Amino acid sequence: MTARIFAKLILAVLSVLIVALTAVDFLASQRVEKMYLDTLERELYQKGRMVALELENGGIDFYNLAAAAGARITLIARDGRVVRDSEAEASRMDNHAYRPEVASALAGREGSSVRLSGTLGQKFLYVAVPSKQGAIRLAVTLARIEGQVNVIRKQLLASTALAFLPAILLAAFFARYVSRRLAAIIDYAGKLAEGNFRARLQFDSHDELGILSSKLNDTGEKLQHIFEQLQHEQVELEKLERIRKDFVINVSHELRTPLASIQGYTETLLDGAIHDPAHNVRFLTIIKQNAERLTRLTADLLTLSRIELKTQKLQFAGYYVNRLLTDNVDSMRPMADKKSIAFVLEPADAKQEVFCDSEALHQILSNLMDNALKYTPEGGKIYVGARAVPGEMVEFHVRDTGQGIPAEDLPRLFERFYRVDKARSRELGGTGLGLAIVKHLVRAHGGEVRVESELGQGSTFLFTLPVQDQGLQESGPVQQELTAS
Repeated sequence: MTARIFAKLILAVLSVLIVALTAVDFLASQRVEKMYLDTLERELYQKGRMVALELENGGIDFYNLAAAAGARITLIARDGRVVRDSEAEASRMDNHAYRPEVASALAGREGSSVRLSGTLGQKFLYVAVPSKQGAIRLAVTLARIEGQVNVIRKQLLASTALAFLPAILLAAFFARYVSRRLAAIIDYAGKLAEGNFRARLQFDSHDELGILSSKLNDTGEKLQHIFEQLQHEQVELEKLERIRKDFVINVSHELRTPLASIQGYTETLLDGAIHDPAHNVRFLTIIKQNAERLTRLTADLLTLSRIELKTQKLQFAGYYVNRLLTDNVDSMRPMADKKSIAFVLEPADAKQEVFCDSEALHQILSNLMDNALKYTPEGGKIYVGARAVPGEMVEFHVRDTGQGIPAEDLPRLFERFYRVDKARSRELGGTGLGLAIVKHLVRAHGGEVRVESELGQGSTFLFTLPVQDQGLQESGPVQQELTAS
């Protein structure tokens, strides 16, 4: 490609030089010819005056005089009749009274003219001067002038061509430089067209080609950024699509089980079991439990949806940490007493405050404590507390003495509908959305949630909330986090 561009550039330069050389030849030839004619005309005028003097004095023979003058001499009478001519027979020549140069000389003025001779059939420069007898005309054929002009033209063309040699060498160097740069730019454009946006042009100048290279590099960087953004968005869309499909499958599965149970037991009652006192109450109790399960599932789905869509407005304010812990533990204590499980409060500093939505914090702690109650055996303990941590945050914890969670399940524990023990979770009435709600509510506060657990050693759920206002209602990244699984 470089050779092709170089050939085009050098051909263009040579074409320009040839046109310039032709113009110089044409203009210079005309100028030289005119200057030569003017010089020759002045010389002929001088020779004409000398010839007139010599003829008046009768010192030199007419033909010798023509030879000495180096021109054709014609002697013309006052009436225009040719008296003598150095190269033609005067008697056969026309009357010259109306020749322009002769007419001027007969009128007492010197005159000149360039035209074809009717007698000799050649083009001549004619110069006529007045004399006592009438007029003396000198003529020189233009063939001699043209020969001199051609010699000058050849010398001028040779000199100009030699002068153009450095220009040709400089043009070749420039064409080589430009062709190499253009080839690199074209190659880079091809890479961009092929989708290789990471390629970059190397340039070390600030001329027009350097500026073009810089702009193309900027374009490549922008295209790379846009491409990476599109790739990221594609990945996110695929992720969201997987989440949507999993969500539909999970919701359908979660709804199908209680609905099937309700439908089955309802049909059994309608078929006559309603009149069977040994079974009708038990069947209605099962229907009621499944209806309650559907109610909890629907409520959790609505809650999760409101949080993700930011339609659930959080009212932030400052609260004492220990007061919030006490209220939440007291609300869950009756359920713990039924299973003979003890709540142990591990309070923070008395003056420790937290900036949060109290209702949201109540939901977070309730979900975590409810999970702890489900998986802690009778006679166990659940520890609930908080402490200040670096970064102007308060870390809450809910620790139980249950069976613990396998390590492979910990990364997915906060996903929607994810259960470690699916059969037992459904048996205990869980919807599989509680921990997902906890994660989103904590992140809506600008905090983080995590879990620590070992099999047989219980589980500890920890989350952080800010001590001061962080302006979270105007925060973009939080909204982005809420759409994650």
